[in-house]
Amino acid sequence: MSRLLESYVAGRWYAAPDAGTPLPSAVDGSEVARISATGVDLAEMVTYAREVGGPALSAMTFHERAGALKALALTLMAGKAEFYTLSTATGATTRDSGVDIDGGFGTLLSYASKARRELPDSTVFLDGNVEALGKGGTFLGQHIYTSRRGVAVQINAFNFPVWGFLEKLAPAFIAGVPSIVKPASSTAYLTELVFRRIIESGLLPEGSVQLLSGSARGLLDHLGGQDSVAFTGSADTAATLRAHPNVVGKGVHFNAEADSLNASILGEDAVPGTPEFDLYVKQLVTEMTVKAGQKCTAIRRALVPVSLVDAVVDAASKRLNKVVVGHPDADGVTMGALASIEQRDEVLKSIRGLTKSATIVFGDPDNVDVIGADGQSGAFLSPVLLRAEENAHEVHELEAFGPVSTVIGYDGIDHAIELAARGEGSLVASVVTADTDIARRLVLGLAAFHGRVLVLNRDDAKESTGHGSPLPVLVHGGPGRAGGGEELGGIRGVLHHMQRTAVQGTPDVLTAVGERWFTGSARTTGSEHPFRKSLAELKIGDTVVGGPRQVTLADIDHFAEFTGDTFYAHTDPVAAAANPLFGGIVAHGYLVVSLAAGLFVDPAPGPVLANFGVDSLRFLTPVKAEDSLTVTLTAKTITPRSSADYGEVRWDAVVTNQDNDPVATYDVLTLVAKTRPEGN
Repeated sequence: MSRLLESYVAGRWYAAPDAGTPLPSAVDGSEVARISATGVDLAEMVTYAREVGGPALSAMTFHERAGALKALALTLMAGKAEFYTLSTATGATTRDSGVDIDGGFGTLLSYASKARRELPDSTVFLDGNVEALGKGGTFLGQHIYTSRRGVAVQINAFNFPVWGFLEKLAPAFIAGVPSIVKPASSTAYLTELVFRRIIESGLLPEGSVQLLSGSARGLLDHLGGQDSVAFTGSADTAATLRAHPNVVGKGVHFNAEADSLNASILGEDAVPGTPEFDLYVKQLVTEMTVKAGQKCTAIRRALVPVSLVDAVVDAASKRLNKVVVGHPDADGVTMGALASIEQRDEVLKSIRGLTKSATIVFGDPDNVDVIGADGQSGAFLSPVLLRAEENAHEVHELEAFGPVSTVIGYDGIDHAIELAARGEGSLVASVVTADTDIARRLVLGLAAFHGRVLVLNRDDAKESTGHGSPLPVLVHGGPGRAGGGEELGGIRGVLHHMQRTAVQGTPDVLTAVGERWFTGSARTTGSEHPFRKSLAELKIGDTVVGGPRQVTLADIDHFAEFTGDTFYAHTDPVAAAANPLFGGIVAHGYLVVSLAAGLFVDPAPGPVLANFGVDSLRFLTPVKAEDSLTVTLTAKTITPRSSADYGEVRWDAVVTNQDNDPVATYDVLTLVAKTRPEGN
């Protein structure tokens, strides 16, 4: 008897007391493993996540979590050979395994990188700008995100046993929320192997990840308003989970990715002989055959101009004729098996439903030539291309979750949009055209019904990741039939797991809560220039005031001559006086910023290593000759870099005139050493 898969519960591996259910290989039907969750204490898992994993994660900053995630990804990548070997049993070719395994590890790396670049080295994320709630500036409002004190339950589908759980785990981990991973049973042996290596690495805090191998029945009974469920699977199962009393009555956060009849639209300009026509056909066949079509983002409906239907069918059939089905390890094989015999039978059932109003133009569902394996014991299926008229109903209702797609003719752009919308909401649509007007009309027409729209043409083809590839930085999900959920999307995916709260208080309170200096909060001025302080010594609110410095007409003339910026407001007294915004010669805005820098910069070598930019620069009041400038520079945020011996400091800069009116505001960005250089 094969090995019984284990669950990882409350810091220990758990094996069920029964024999479990056999999990056959998709290639030859042999038993790969057995699975059972009998006896798993689900309440203990949830409690352990909340009481052990949650506190450990919430004590870490975003950057610390990102560092752990990056280290984990690199560790898993270094040992990925064993994952590829086992992945063969799922029916995956080397190409398919790369999409799943490398795609999963790449998602971890993407989230680690995004978190370090876009999130603070803190446990609090500030959402948007501060809101003034009173006239005097003493009462402000700020939206913040903090980690929820619950658990993220992740219920995954069989088709991506690695990427599927890592794309859910990564944003939850960065958000500081522990995860319970529940893989689909048929391919859970690959998930369990990767999960074992995660635990063995020791890189993630105890309790931050747990694994449930087997049935999750009863798990939602233990969840409440701080918890979330991310589900990928059938619309029927999603509906059942969505109706759970704890989801309905206790506010469990529920996100679903369900069925999706994705469409790809060939533009009317993309006739045979154009690069776009060839790209369309190639993409269609690729989406039919990668992972044997078992992708929630695969093209199910190929919408093409009526006049091009025959050409697309012919060209696609020629490409499909080159597809070699068989054992994933056999030479020359380009498409492996479906994940299980049961899944193959489901696809065959859907094909029979589609043929009520569509005609098979390529492939034989009942017969397939298989290389290197027994076609009867393995879950093999021929690619099947169908053709349907626009009034066919089944093609807009049934999803054959395998190497199956249907070509449908459309008559005009509005008709194409209407046909795509009959899918009642999809994860992705693609548009293949070289005409930007066609692209615009289709994108705007499709957007309301799709979570993502790819526009493919000769210019972006080399870099395009393709119709069926969800990317960590872009949202993955769709409205209506597709589940109405949303995952990934870069930092958006992190914020899904966090609570947004509006905080009201004084500037000092908001500064303390958000670890960011707000206008009106206390400033600290001392005898030592802030630029003489290392990152370890510098504090939020440290301030230097420079000036006043009078601006002369000679300064303005010199700057105009030196830079070549001879705009009339700086050089023509008559024209400048006629402009109601100026009323006479005014200083260049960049002259004001340059003079301000001269007022706050400490010239000697020290902890400040470089100025690497200016953000949010605004010129508020014109500066005229003989005006005097004063600048106030305040440390706004301090962000150490874990991978370097320096960090980033954002300074609030306000330049005022002799009447104390602000003439310019902006943020100055500097790199500051963590420790003082010797001799400074």
